[in-house]
Amino acid sequence: MSAAARVATALTLLPALLMAWPLAAQHPPATAATAPGPGPTGSTAPAEAVVRLRVVATPDGALAIADNPLSGPVEVMLTAAGPAPRGAPALPARATVPARGSAVVSRLFDDGDRAVATAGLRLRSVPGAPGPRPRDVEYRYPLRGVPPRISQGFGGGFSHDDDENRHAVDFVAAEGTPVLAARDGVVMQVEAGVAGPTGTGRSAGTDIDPARTNFVRILHDDGTMALYAHLQRGGVVVAPGTRVRRGTVIGFSGNTGASSGPHLHFVVQANHGMRLVSVPFRMFGPGGILRFSEPPPLDASP
Repeated sequence: MSAAARVATALTLLPALLMAWPLAAQHPPATAATAPGPGPTGSTAPAEAVVRLRVVATPDGALAIADNPLSGPVEVMLTAAGPAPRGAPALPARATVPARGSAVVSRLFDDGDRAVATAGLRLRSVPGAPGPRPRDVEYRYPLRGVPPRISQGFGGGFSHDDDENRHAVDFVAAEGTPVLAARDGVVMQVEAGVAGPTGTGRSAGTDIDPARTNFVRILHDDGTMALYAHLQRGGVVVAPGTRVRRGTVIGFSGNTGASSGPHLHFVVQANHGMRLVSVPFRMFGPGGILRFSEPPPLDASP
């Protein structure tokens, strides 16, 4: 066994001192290790544990290790709520963690009052590797059997006014409409267990959480990611790690999360260095090229 293999094996056997916290919305408590949802609270924020932080004791401190269960890379940033211990690299420290892999974010050293145990370590993560170069690709209309009808386009004032969703499009679609992959890629992340407004919540007696929604995130070969959100409960038919082709059925539209009515929320996103940003895109529909600019208000002057 090589030296590198022995080190990797040893790391997997070391005890974990800090485990993940499931993602409740976008901003979980301190010591959690999560990635922000694909959209803002009130739009498309999934509730799924994304990244786990392991703090493994060493003779002079600890190793801070990020474990990524997703079928695509994530970027992480390690910070301290209290006095930051000395680290290599120093905090705040960043690392890119490969799909279903692990990475040492920083080697931390106990120095007097700046002890690892009292530092209040926090790990923030963002889906995707940083700095992708989006290619000019023509996307396919992602619904089957219904004509394109847009309820909110680029820059929509209801929920498309932040970096993550500025170039998102909401397509009106009845619940159960087949959702198609708009581009080839690998299924990176899914959520399918969220109840819609006519459901009963996650357990008896609970209210439906508007900050959660069902979704599929697909990673493209240029590092961008497409998000298909507000799918119906149980309406995901692809598994993480599956390679899908353009036009493949990946799920069924719904009305989950903070939704004003049944629709598909579609957006292409890229990680711009610990910041998820939506990317403008071109799409061809049944009748030709689709236009996504937000329509003027009804009372606007001609």
